[in-house]
Amino acid sequence: MTAEAARFARFDFAGALKSALIAAALALGLFGLLIGVRTDTGPTGALIYWTRFDDLATVVGIVFAGSFLRSLLFGERPLRLDELAARYGLTTARMPRLPGFATFRLGHLLAYAMLGFALVLPILFFNNRYALDLGILVLTYVMLGWGLNIVVGLAGLLDLGYVAFYAVGAYSYALLAQNYELSFWICLPLAGILAAFWGVILGFPVLRLRGDYLAIVTLAFGEIIRIVLLNWQDVTGGPNGISSIPRPSFFGVPFNNNEDGFAALFGLTFSTTHRIVFLFYLILALALLTNWVTIRLRRLPIGRAWEALREDEIACRSIGINTTNTKLTAFAIGAMFGGFAGAFFATRQGFISPESFSFVESALILAIVVLGGMGSQLGVAIAAVVTIGGFELLREFAAYRMLVFGAAMVLIMVWRPRGLIGTRTPSITLGRRKAITASPAGEGRG
Repeated sequence: MTAEAARFARFDFAGALKSALIAAALALGLFGLLIGVRTDTGPTGALIYWTRFDDLATVVGIVFAGSFLRSLLFGERPLRLDELAARYGLTTARMPRLPGFATFRLGHLLAYAMLGFALVLPILFFNNRYALDLGILVLTYVMLGWGLNIVVGLAGLLDLGYVAFYAVGAYSYALLAQNYELSFWICLPLAGILAAFWGVILGFPVLRLRGDYLAIVTLAFGEIIRIVLLNWQDVTGGPNGISSIPRPSFFGVPFNNNEDGFAALFGLTFSTTHRIVFLFYLILALALLTNWVTIRLRRLPIGRAWEALREDEIACRSIGINTTNTKLTAFAIGAMFGGFAGAFFATRQGFISPESFSFVESALILAIVVLGGMGSQLGVAIAAVVTIGGFELLREFAAYRMLVFGAAMVLIMVWRPRGLIGTRTPSITLGRRKAITASPAGEGRG
């Protein structure tokens, strides 16, 4: 070990202890009332205050230990790769590095592995209703994340009201299917078209807005849609919602136990799981359609205009790109896929209400896009799997689920500011210019 490595290898116990004590004091102040004190209603109706010092001590202890280890191992500031190598007596030459083509191939292999697992999941877990429902839920959020990724990741327009288009698609499908007795395959594109129409309506007022102002207006739009659904009782049912929404069929073949049902047509034993498996493959197809359209659009002039708008709107205008049409197309196409997902949600649940389309849903979808990496299709899919799957794994710890989720998001944003896969790969690259050598005949020409 060199002298420089030995100098880096010294641990600052006093500094780490001081930092850990400060972090523990801050945790005690933040969580003292949230976790340590709880109110309850007594037999006479009076409030009873009781303390949970054991839970508070556990949280403060975790914060203390984590801060101590972080400060002891990494210091007070993040270290570069060469500094970490020098601190622990390593050299960067010993650390394997993957070339660009290898990283590209690993990403494709991971994507194909996830797709292969999704295709065989209904076969592996045919008798596990919980696994199938969880897979459908994850794929729904993957599709929503890819739809919002068009607006936020590609066009750079911060949208906090994306759940409004999700609600428009769900209510459009429910009202059309119930009042006009239209099939799912007719209502699905109509729901997407109506959601895209509302996306254009949202786009017009925000054409001159950017940044925080754009986020506030889109947040207000999402709340307006929810309040309208809540108070327009004659049409939407108000807080009672809409129930008995028609279920989808296999291109006209119902999933029942009759002679003309799905099981009898294909010679299978009737099972209610057939409809769940069909819904799983349906949302998988819709999600893959969203991904394919997004990838194709990125290679077209409109996709390059979105990326130019994301990087610099002023420069985008200066080169002659129509920013009005660019923003409106981003809102409309992103809203259309949100409407498709909403229609699927309505037919899967059979019941919808305004409570299903609160701001928390918009925040969750936006968190999936940001954590996965804005503009990264694979990153959004991984973030949706981790986020929704993490919620399910922590279901038994309902009191701490949001706390753990928030801490995980903070850690990811600190260590990976651009998300899990945060590379902004350009949709078009210029080839290397060939060197032009002067011909001997033209050397004397001036």
